[in-house]
Amino acid sequence: MGPHLEENTMKLVKKTGSSAATAVGGFLGRAVDRRTFLRGTGLAVGGTAAASAMLHPRMVKKAKASDDRARFDPNADVQLVKTVCTHCSVGCGVIAEVQNGVWVGQEPNFDSPINLGAHCAKGAALRNHGHSGRRTKYPLKKVNGNWERISWDQAIDEIGDKLLQIREESGPDSVWFAGSSKASNEGAYLQRKFAAFWGSNNCDHQARICHSTTVAGVANTWGYGAMTNSYNDITKAGSIVMCGSNAAEAHPVAMQMILRGKENGAKMVVMDPRFTRTAAHADVFVRPRSGTDVALIFGILYHVFDNGWEDQEFIDSRVWAMDEIKEEVMTKWTPDEVERVSGVGPDALYEVAKIIHENSPMTFIWCMGGTQHTIGSNYVRAYNCLLLATGNVGVSGGGANIFRGHDNVQGATDVGPNPDNLPGYYPINEAGWKHWCGVWDVDYDWLASRFDQAEYDDGQGGTLKPMETPGITVSRWIDGVLEDPDNITQKDRLRAVMMWGHNSNSQTRQPEMKEAMEALDLLVIIDPYPSAAAVLHDRQDDTYLLPACTQFETRGSATASNRSLQWREKVIEPLFEGKPDHEIAYLLARKLGFADEMFKNISVEGTEPVVEDVLREINQGTWTIGYTGQSPERLKEHMENQHTFDVVSLKAEGGPCDGEFYGLPWPCWGTAEIKHPGTHILYDTNEHVMEGGGNFRVNWGTEREGETLLAEGSWPKGQELEAGHPPFDSDLLKQLGWWDELTDEEKEKADGKAWHTDVSGGIIRVALKHGCMPFGNGKARAVVWNFPDPVPKHREPLYTPRYDLVEDYPTYEDRKAFYRLPTRWESVQATDYSDDYPLIHTSGRLVEYEGGGEETRSNPWLAELKQEMFVEINPRDANNAGVRNNEWVWLEGPEGGRIRVKALVTRRVASGTVFTPFHFAGHYQGEDLLDKYPEGSAPYVRGEMNNTATTYGYDAVTMMQETKTTLCRVVPA
Repeated sequence: MGPHLEENTMKLVKKTGSSAATAVGGFLGRAVDRRTFLRGTGLAVGGTAAASAMLHPRMVKKAKASDDRARFDPNADVQLVKTVCTHCSVGCGVIAEVQNGVWVGQEPNFDSPINLGAHCAKGAALRNHGHSGRRTKYPLKKVNGNWERISWDQAIDEIGDKLLQIREESGPDSVWFAGSSKASNEGAYLQRKFAAFWGSNNCDHQARICHSTTVAGVANTWGYGAMTNSYNDITKAGSIVMCGSNAAEAHPVAMQMILRGKENGAKMVVMDPRFTRTAAHADVFVRPRSGTDVALIFGILYHVFDNGWEDQEFIDSRVWAMDEIKEEVMTKWTPDEVERVSGVGPDALYEVAKIIHENSPMTFIWCMGGTQHTIGSNYVRAYNCLLLATGNVGVSGGGANIFRGHDNVQGATDVGPNPDNLPGYYPINEAGWKHWCGVWDVDYDWLASRFDQAEYDDGQGGTLKPMETPGITVSRWIDGVLEDPDNITQKDRLRAVMMWGHNSNSQTRQPEMKEAMEALDLLVIIDPYPSAAAVLHDRQDDTYLLPACTQFETRGSATASNRSLQWREKVIEPLFEGKPDHEIAYLLARKLGFADEMFKNISVEGTEPVVEDVLREINQGTWTIGYTGQSPERLKEHMENQHTFDVVSLKAEGGPCDGEFYGLPWPCWGTAEIKHPGTHILYDTNEHVMEGGGNFRVNWGTEREGETLLAEGSWPKGQELEAGHPPFDSDLLKQLGWWDELTDEEKEKADGKAWHTDVSGGIIRVALKHGCMPFGNGKARAVVWNFPDPVPKHREPLYTPRYDLVEDYPTYEDRKAFYRLPTRWESVQATDYSDDYPLIHTSGRLVEYEGGGEETRSNPWLAELKQEMFVEINPRDANNAGVRNNEWVWLEGPEGGRIRVKALVTRRVASGTVFTPFHFAGHYQGEDLLDKYPEGSAPYVRGEMNNTATTYGYDAVTMMQETKTTLCRVVPA
């Protein structure tokens, strides 16, 4: 798209913005008006006014229980409890007001340096979790197709007996666990530990299908798979480039930081197939074809290189193989080719490149629009190359600001139930397992005996041990059930699935999921609300629904997307018969016979493990990413002294936390006693490592193809080794003459160990003392040789509307990827579906709802705001289909799934693209599943799952599912 067409597009959207808004209002108004909605749900007070009141500081007042609550003393003292929002990853602070054990009110936390007293609609409506009658109230079991109440003891006994029977018949890998990105760090950690002690790597969680491509792409570029800066630091940016992120709806409080950055002079660029609420604030809006980000980014890089706008000094000293990226860009991604593939003309991308060059530093923001693709890892790597070429990593105001979804998806990724690594990203090889066995104080051979002892053909002439083989991912568990067992690299297919805080409607291929659920011997759903997994299937028996607590009914830590840890205190006691995740883990482990070993170093009070002890165990083992300095005591101290932290730098100015960064963002090196302040900005050589400074990690050796992988002429402020250097181990300390700086006790534990396996922390402590990063001082990799595409390549989506491009940009060959299951690429792409299914189907978030939507659609204050599932469709496509605004339509996918939704005719989407939100469930292909919910627990708002109509497709590196670029057709219902 050239500049004139780009300009016309902007004017067109702005001109019709009012009609689009009218369409939205009419659409909702015709669903159910506010009065009718309130009457139908039995609400005495509307939630919108209550929620919006929380947003204005003058409306905040001391809570007092109303006099009509006769069973409470209206004069009783109100307790104020600091907690943290449980929705997106921003980490907004909340003040809960509790009277007589009842959560009677809330205020936004104005002392929190993260949200500064702001809330979005979801945050303002949190209190509903404290009294919702839509919760799963007690354990339930399906008997002849009906839900029946049972006791916790009966549920644990029956589930445990069935698991043990399946284990005996088919081995431990026949059971698959979905952990939770909404559990606390402690809960998520115990979920991974539980799978390990059960004897399987068949566990996973939501991060696989939201940001696994981010983690893999970023970690393999410069060392760690996380956001490099913080939301607050965006206010210091010179330019803000957003790609596949609609922060205005997905991360509204983070959007305030973006707008503050604009107020401070930053230029804002938004690249998205939709003209979103975020795009409405952009200085430049670029609309690429969905599924073409590599071409888009390399189109920008073409102009960077062509004009000499790269940061050559940064590249020479801190980046490996950027010359190969430059060659790829300049020879293959000329402006004409970029336009042919992406639809974006050269003038628009020249303007973006010029903005980046003239407005330094540049921060690059992405979300799931850039990750959920069959080549999502390539997209992320392309983003990284743009940042590296322009020298925008390791600088304040720059970096990769990666907005994650759930409140603790970062923490669950760091220490939770991943199928391919152990807590702290330790590998699942013998060394990794032995490290954690040492932390857990269990015998390695005993733990190994818990796993399947057979060895399996790896397809490359070798063998695989199940203990050292990545498990089946959350994106592929349905294939673990339905695939021919002879094609699965384990003893038997999956026979039991436990959805432990995971909403299944977030996954693609719902018709096949329904089939897979019905083929299981056992299905267990552990959740505060009955999820889509409770009602999708037609199972009659061997199905259990267990009431987990919300995070407001327990305590523990959560890690925001900026890597800061925050401590939540318990707001109220668990409602009904709910139990916290860590207690459920203990009850199951006790029944299955390994509780004594699993909780050997964790105190258990009654049947509830002590959360602080769980965090201390995390601290004792997670040296790799610096989860070792955030003791419970330090985190609680930060929460008590939030007001002392600067709201831009996040550094405390005086007070008990003086000099520390809020939430001790990881890496927080060494033991809590050495008082590392945490790391606000990763890889920043302008600061001493004991003040949060650092450099790129050495994680792939020190040399490649005769070239050094160590930094040249670059090191953190105050580093005594004024050069790049390898990671520290006991031998290096001895060579440097620093060994005797360890205590005798540290020497005993550190001898023969590396920085990340020395549980004394001594090696790290001495390295820091000399101004050195424990993991070495290396170069970032512009080329990643261990990926299928070492240089990021564009490959057409499996279901592409541009089949003419497949010959030039084919997908991968079919093969067994991620070890256990075969994956299809070329056999799917071999058929051209674009004639019958001409529209690109993409998806995303709404501000009113979160994730799978069960919690927020069960909240009356939010449910009234968005009452029906819909599809956004451009007027041209609507007219061609014979569809008018607000009419019912069928959206049909090429694999047979279809959804019945309302049409929202709008120019927010370009012709050829439709958009659906992914928060809905409770309908299936035109059928309302109301009768399948336990009595009184159905969400107020139900609708079709958009993933009923999505299709097959997975990233070759991580098994990320494809949700942003598939095909569909829309026809009148």
